[in-house]
Amino acid sequence: MATSSAATAAPAATAPLLRRQLPTAATRIAAFPSNTSVGRRSVSLISCASSITQAPQRDVNASTDRVINFAAGPATLPENVLLKAQSELYNWGGSGMSVMEMSHRGKEFLSIIQKAESDLRSLLNIPSEYSVLFLQGGATTQFAAVPLNLCKPDDEVDYIITGSWGDKAYKEANKYCKPKSIWSGKSEKYTKIPSFDSLEQSPAARYLHICANETIHGVEFKDYPKPAGENELLIADMSSNFCSKPVDVTKFGVIYAGAQKNVGPSGVTIVIVRSDLVGNCQPSTPVMLDYKIHTENNSLYNTPPCYGIYICGLVFEDLLAQGGLTAVEQKNIQKAGILYDAINGSRGFYRCPVEKSVRSNMNVPFTLANPELEAEFVKEAAKEKMVQLKGHRSVGGMRASIYNAMPSAGVEKLVAFMKDFQAKHDH
Repeated sequence: MATSSAATAAPAATAPLLRRQLPTAATRIAAFPSNTSVGRRSVSLISCASSITQAPQRDVNASTDRVINFAAGPATLPENVLLKAQSELYNWGGSGMSVMEMSHRGKEFLSIIQKAESDLRSLLNIPSEYSVLFLQGGATTQFAAVPLNLCKPDDEVDYIITGSWGDKAYKEANKYCKPKSIWSGKSEKYTKIPSFDSLEQSPAARYLHICANETIHGVEFKDYPKPAGENELLIADMSSNFCSKPVDVTKFGVIYAGAQKNVGPSGVTIVIVRSDLVGNCQPSTPVMLDYKIHTENNSLYNTPPCYGIYICGLVFEDLLAQGGLTAVEQKNIQKAGILYDAINGSRGFYRCPVEKSVRSNMNVPFTLANPELEAEFVKEAAKEKMVQLKGHRSVGGMRASIYNAMPSAGVEKLVAFMKDFQAKHDH
């Protein structure tokens, strides 16, 4: 990960952050187009007097009751998305209804879910031979759905376990097929990713499963392994780095992700599945886990998480307005670089245990040389309106989740606080 240039852009610890006027609600709402169109449908939305292509970032020092939220998920959402949703909460697009009140089979919600899918396809360049599903149950439910849809009970499958979520996926698969852990980083506390050349893949494996970004341990695949078998599939849980960067979808048989990190609220699970893989589930597969059922019904077999899908759609619009995922990735690299440079330059006061080449741009775990100061760090940060910095209960320390919606100014404020905290306690 290239971080040196980001360090140059970071402000000095003692310099106050640049103060800007907090954009008005109307200005930020205007980041969205006034109409959405899907196929032959055109649904009028609330329009605003001003017209901009992207909402400005908020001033984290401005007088506001909003905190800087470093939570791992549910996580911070773009403010212009929240304000847009607020403006449409009571009466969406002149329909006389809130999105929460709409029939999921009515023309209004159909326009919402169809446009959300269309925008996601544009963001990730998803080919037509892949289905996009908006489901429920979290990525954890997909730990079972993937083997149930892709395997027979006696099929071998391979798992690379780079953290807690990969391990949970592997354990769940044991109920439905014959998984093999071909590499695990547990003995080294999940701080690295293996060399792909050293992997001993099973010759007859049906698929190779990875967790693209481990939320708890802060380990991220910067490239992806190639399955050894000619017909073997690559499967990825992308929950915590979904839509944070471009991805070549054609390398994968299935991509799945919980929305509550980068693209929406909790309650929505997105599955991208190659169409030829649909329709071969095990006979015992519950109907709600059958990809064929959901594909044939366009994610509307039963009532979907309508409002969550609506918010995801607003986030997709926002990401497109920013210039797409290539532009978004550059912002994320720059933000992560600011934070990692501060950790690396602290002379050991702060430490990130993850191997530098695979450090996550989304979830940054770090510890203090003196663990007794960690509780005070979290407490003092909260006084500065920086919250949810305590590390996961299984690993301790701190963790800053800096997803797409985290503004650079939020990371800069955290870094300034870290340097001030070190100055007070590094004796």
